Amino acid sequence: MRKIKLLFLICFLNFFLISCQTVKEKTDAIVEKENKKLSQYIGKSSDELKTELGNPDEDYKNENGNIELVYKTKKYGIPCERKFEVNSSSIVIGFVSIGCF
Repeated sequence: MRKIKLLFLICFLNFFLISCQTVKEKTDAIVEKENKKLSQYIGKSSDELKTELGNPDEDYKNENGNIELVYKTKKYGIPCERKFEVNSSSIVIGFVSIGCF
C-alpha cells in the first residue's frame, strides 16, 4: 500500500512539474510576440504610434524629461498597460508592457 501511495505521489509531482513548464513556455512565447509587435514602433514618430494605437489614456513627462504615452486595456478582466517613451524629437525610444497577452 505504501508503494502505491509513493508511486501516486511521484506521478502527481511529475505531472505538476511538466504542466508548469508548459505554462512557462506558452507565457514566454506570448511575451516574445508582444515585444516583437511593440518594438516595431521604436524609431517611429509619436504621430505614427497614435495613428495606429489611437490616443493614449495618459501622457506625462518622466524624470528624464521625455513624454510617456500610456495605453490601458483589459482582457479577460486582467489589466494591460503599455507605456511608450517619446523623446523631445517626438520619436519613440522605448516601451514597457505589463500584464498584456
